[in-house]
Amino acid sequence: MDNKDKLKEVVDQAIADQQVPHVKLKKIGPSSVNIDKLTKPSKETHQEYWGKGLTYLAIGLIIILVVSIIGFVGYHGLATFTNDHVNIFHFLTSTDWDPGEGKNHVGAAVMIVTSFAVTLLAALVATPFAIAIALYMTEYSSKKGANFLQSVTELLVGIPSVVYGFLGLTLIIPAIRTLFGGTGFGILAATLVLFVMVLPTITSLTVDSLKAVPSHFRKASMALGATHWQTIYHVVLRVATPRILTAVIFGMARAFGEALAVQMVIGNAVLMPYNLVSPSATLTSQLTGQMGNTVMGTLPNNALWSLALLLLIMSLVFNFLVKLIGKKGQK
Repeated sequence: MDNKDKLKEVVDQAIADQQVPHVKLKKIGPSSVNIDKLTKPSKETHQEYWGKGLTYLAIGLIIILVVSIIGFVGYHGLATFTNDHVNIFHFLTSTDWDPGEGKNHVGAAVMIVTSFAVTLLAALVATPFAIAIALYMTEYSSKKGANFLQSVTELLVGIPSVVYGFLGLTLIIPAIRTLFGGTGFGILAATLVLFVMVLPTITSLTVDSLKAVPSHFRKASMALGATHWQTIYHVVLRVATPRILTAVIFGMARAFGEALAVQMVIGNAVLMPYNLVSPSATLTSQLTGQMGNTVMGTLPNNALWSLALLLLIMSLVFNFLVKLIGKKGQK
């Protein structure tokens, strides 16, 4: 007896033994069930197979794409050290950047220091404003006011980078030149531009983190006699701290990878900055400004790919920090 015969016998016995026949099945008796139809995959089953197949295909394509990008950038970025024999320690610590003169003039320390300085300063300036706006939207503002501020932050996200850079050129640079002298280009101008650019990112994620705090935490704090601000400071902010740190890191990642707006206001001079208003260059500004002026496979081109590899590594580091903070927050 094969499986179909066994299934038919079980179904027939179940129909024969039913005490209260089902309304739709009352006319069905033993041996009147189509076993082939029962064992054949249904339309819904085929749809599920197609859905799973498309999902796995999309995941596979994404994995291939990510691996390809990392492999391509890594291959060209490491060529500076494998093919051109540039010392990696010299590359990371030297301030002499002129790859056209030879391997002894490939030093990225200026761009590394400036990139981190601009990123950290932009995050330090934007974070207090973002937390204040997020607290107002979640703890004090009415629903209409919160929706209005949410629309404003979304509008800031949608503005192209070139617009921010142009505003920096026309407004921030002249103001800095008037107040502090010099050309106006430098870390301060880039920080102010990036401050506006990363503010909506940090604000939106901070709002989500504050909304994720359970409401009974607030009610329990107030039931114990705490004021509204004491509840916010001692309960809400402390519970949401891991997610707020995640928001700040996302903002830093946005600032670290920004190219066009920074290039327009930083000055693009490969000089170690001695103050906030001296022209300098970041990794992204050097890449966007010089990549079109080099020949593929030459030392200057490979050196720029090495800068791109540094940016990729920093992106991976930021993602790792987000995962690490997220795990600690769950504990």
